[in-house]
Amino acid sequence: MNRSQQIISIIVPVYNAAAFLDRCVQSLLKKRWTALEIILVDDGSTDESGALCDRYAQADDRVRVIHQANGGLMVAWQAGVAESTGSYLCFVDSDDWVESVMIEEMAAHLDLGGGEVICCNHLIERSDRSVYVKHGLAPGCYEGEGLAKVFRGILGNEQRLISFSRCMKLINRELIENNLVYCNKAVRMGEDVNIILPARLDSRRIVIMADGYFYHYLYNDMSMVHAYDPGLYENIRLLGRIIREIFQKKAVLNKLNLTGQEIDRQCGQEYLFLLMLVLKNEARGNRQGNEYLKNIKMVGRMEQTPKLVASYPVILKEKANRLLWMVLRYPYGPFILLLRMAMKGFYGLRERGRK
Repeated sequence: MNRSQQIISIIVPVYNAAAFLDRCVQSLLKKRWTALEIILVDDGSTDESGALCDRYAQADDRVRVIHQANGGLMVAWQAGVAESTGSYLCFVDSDDWVESVMIEEMAAHLDLGGGEVICCNHLIERSDRSVYVKHGLAPGCYEGEGLAKVFRGILGNEQRLISFSRCMKLINRELIENNLVYCNKAVRMGEDVNIILPARLDSRRIVIMADGYFYHYLYNDMSMVHAYDPGLYENIRLLGRIIREIFQKKAVLNKLNLTGQEIDRQCGQEYLFLLMLVLKNEARGNRQGNEYLKNIKMVGRMEQTPKLVASYPVILKEKANRLLWMVLRYPYGPFILLLRMAMKGFYGLRERGRK
């Protein structure tokens, strides 16, 4: 079977997305790929999203709809995977949209040998501008020893070599299905790592496109990703344990030739970057008096944090990350106050602003 005959399934989890859904679905319906199915998973929406999904399915036989009780994003896309029939999977979030050529341009890089992931680039769509974002890894095709070198540095980078998002990728079906066991529903922030990290470590071939800014990610500062999360620290601790478990298992199963030291270094550095997100979350969004001060001190003084900072220094280029690293190393009042002022200035926050 040649490329053009491969069924490609686009899976769209939908929850209360009526304001954005038409733009998303219409961008998918413009696809020129003939062997295409679009799976819309209505995850218990309370707005008009479910009815809109049904209308799309009635108007175009490439669209199928699943209606289910609300179970969250991970449950929704897994339901889409179970319903789909394509040998390649593509995920699109319901408030985002894509270019009409995305599927065929990514599919042009397939060799149909199994175990492949094709990665395009994306744009962050803010209210005032579009920001072009590419992967940290240089464009090219990685397999064999070249891919092994990528795995030796896949974690613990300021800019991830390859995005851990489900989206912006064309993925062999078995890479997803074989790794559903790692999906932990307790993870609310960074949950895509549950599936994309093991899928990537199982990959035979990864392609990074040179241009291909096909995916439009809508930046919404009211979303869970950007709003203050009082439980983020516990979520990050869980995610850190999951990352280590996956990395250790896959290193053995796939004979990645990674030493215990290399695994510890990458997992330690990755966890430090995750802790920096916790500090950012507190300094940027915690409005409960001086609670942010107490919480940041607690994170910086936890038994493992000083050990990780001393053992696994990271390379930083961005000024904001340098400041976060300084506070992680020296969780003292004056540095934390400086971080608070910097975050408030950057994000335009006010003490009596949005809750």
